[in-house]
Amino acid sequence: MRGAARRRWEPALTGVTGASLAVGAALWWSGFPAAADRVWSAGTVCGLLAALVWVGGALRRGRTGVDLIAVLALGGSLAVHEYVAGAVIALMLATGRWLESAAERRAQRDLHALLAHAPRTARRRDGTAVLTVPLETVAPGDVVVVGPGEVVPVDGRVAGTSAVLDESVLTGEPEPTVRSDGERVRSGAVNGGEVFELTATATSTDSTYAEIVRLAEQAVAARAPVVRLADRYATWFVPVSVALAGAAWWWSADPVRAVAVLVVATPCPLLLAAPVAIVSGLARATGRGVVVRDGAALERLGQARTVVLDKTGTLTAGRPEVVDVATAPGWDPARVLRTAASVDQYSPHVLARALVDESHRRALEISPATRVSEEPGWGVRGEVGGRRIGVGRRRAELELPEWARVVENRALIDGAGVVWVDVDDALVGAVLLKDPLRLDAPRTMRRLRAAGVDRTLLLTGDRPGPARDVAAMLGLDDVRADQSPARKVNAVRKERERAVTVMVGDGVNDAPALAAADVGVAMGATGSSASSEVADVVLTTDRVERLADAMVIAGRSRRIAVQSAAGGMALSLAAMVVAAVGLLPPAAGALLQEFIDVTVILNALRAVRGTERAADPASRDLVRRFRAGHVQLLEAVDATRAAADALSAQDRSRALPAVRGAERALREQLLPHEREEERLAYPVVNRWLGGPETTAPLMRSRTEIERLVNRVSAHLALIDGHGSGEAAALPDEQIPDLRRSLYGLHALLLLHFGTEEEVYSSLDG
Repeated sequence: MRGAARRRWEPALTGVTGASLAVGAALWWSGFPAAADRVWSAGTVCGLLAALVWVGGALRRGRTGVDLIAVLALGGSLAVHEYVAGAVIALMLATGRWLESAAERRAQRDLHALLAHAPRTARRRDGTAVLTVPLETVAPGDVVVVGPGEVVPVDGRVAGTSAVLDESVLTGEPEPTVRSDGERVRSGAVNGGEVFELTATATSTDSTYAEIVRLAEQAVAARAPVVRLADRYATWFVPVSVALAGAAWWWSADPVRAVAVLVVATPCPLLLAAPVAIVSGLARATGRGVVVRDGAALERLGQARTVVLDKTGTLTAGRPEVVDVATAPGWDPARVLRTAASVDQYSPHVLARALVDESHRRALEISPATRVSEEPGWGVRGEVGGRRIGVGRRRAELELPEWARVVENRALIDGAGVVWVDVDDALVGAVLLKDPLRLDAPRTMRRLRAAGVDRTLLLTGDRPGPARDVAAMLGLDDVRADQSPARKVNAVRKERERAVTVMVGDGVNDAPALAAADVGVAMGATGSSASSEVADVVLTTDRVERLADAMVIAGRSRRIAVQSAAGGMALSLAAMVVAAVGLLPPAAGALLQEFIDVTVILNALRAVRGTERAADPASRDLVRRFRAGHVQLLEAVDATRAAADALSAQDRSRALPAVRGAERALREQLLPHEREEERLAYPVVNRWLGGPETTAPLMRSRTEIERLVNRVSAHLALIDGHGSGEAAALPDEQIPDLRRSLYGLHALLLLHFGTEEEVYSSLDG
């Protein structure tokens, strides 16, 4: 039975069988045993009819289910006049089925919520009018109005303002997110602020939420593989049960013993505990922002021992970000970045967007530009404050000074892209960009190892250099670069020969490899629809760490499913032996089996409960404040490196003022931040992530930072001891150690901030 009829029929059957058992007991205690037997037999007949329906349904699907034993037990109870045993079995069957259905509905409520959440119409702006139109008529380029509390109907970009969004349906995260003008918004999010407009970038059928709904519909309709395992159990369990019942009857010449054996061999709700665990795992994964197509995929995910990963968009952000700003003498990084962003703000190029985003992140004031033009492949040119600005590739006619040659060499070694900035035909700076490693990628790899993964492989179409860097930072077992889609498929197939293999990717080129793996996992939040279509698992939030969540959930659900099935079967077999030797009468056996079945189903329901600990809002707000503080300290970090560079230049006239400025920024801005962070943030991290040892490396690097700052201060004090103000000079003998201290500080600060960001992202995600 399915749907509404099943939901009405199962509780009704439970009520009838329960009432027959209770009324019969009351009649028996009142001295009317004949009437009690009639009531109990009526309840037994109801259970028998229901069991016949279930057996018939199984036979139509070509399976011999364990409900056949229930038919034999109920029929045997009527034949030998063990009416109370029959009534107990009938109640057991009804309550077991009802409990299983209730558990399945509870486990699937997140999936059903996705379907109920799907919008059917959209409000489209047509000139000055706003019209409500069918969702399927919205096309890319249309302007859609989203009111407070409304669901974003299609993928698009915020137009003209900012939007406050609740993306918990997509990501499982309750915290609201803010999207600024031009930022991407996924369908399915709920407008948690004022009305805003977005420019559609996809149709409703191609939007994010439609993909998730299609996956959810498949997950709801799917049948878990452990259910088939229960059917396989029935192929030997039914004959064993019947044979043991027959042997007990033959040995004792007492048909009641045979009925007692069949009574305790009625484990239909027991074996339904296995799919309850699997479906509960599906629901738990959905709540963490992971949509799994079916129970088979969840079970395979729990067995996986090899994980193959794409690089771009999977382990990295998939978009370039500013990693450093190099400057000509007399310029500082903030000024170079602000100048470049002033003309780049008019360009749709991905590199231009990266410079503008970094300027916003650093809260730099971007000036308006005029006479802006863009030459494809070369960059953007314009005028700001009467000066000619060029941003993009370096023009051959521009002179390449010493600092610029250093930048070129560094970019080549680091595998970074370079955007040159010139003002009035003179190079003034260079912005280095890379596709950065995801903050949660290192933690994901550690958690995958803890979940039982013993081999990790990177497959990427990128160059060997960047691929090796990513593999080294994450401790991957193997890396293969310059991979075509066909070579990726071959590599995945070879890995499958060794162990159950998971492939994780996000692009169209990853789709064949995802299909070739035992389990394909798509980065659905930012990836292509092609990869999501062929994947078994879709991560609906832009965090690769959700892969580790899914594997932990899958492994736990599978263990609980197997534990429920195997444990219940063992208990049933033991009870059957006791009944066969005459120590367990049918009525007592029915009660015992009822207790076993309910206990094991409740055990299976543990799979719907999570084991993850989520940081409270106050803790998240605290770490966000300190993460924002890191951005504010970037100028101090840049000043440290600039001072070290000034000490290395041929003209050292700017070196001492640069060192003084860096030391002042470090002592007045950075050290107070670090001390407050150790006092307030580190205890929060320790509480949520495993104790004082979690932040011990951070405290050690913070101590070393303060030691190096004190060393720079000592150098300046020594210099001031020989003179003051303009009279102070920079002795040659102090330069090597001072330069070494500043370069060391710069490297240590980058490492320290990066480690803190990684740790904080675990609490903030």
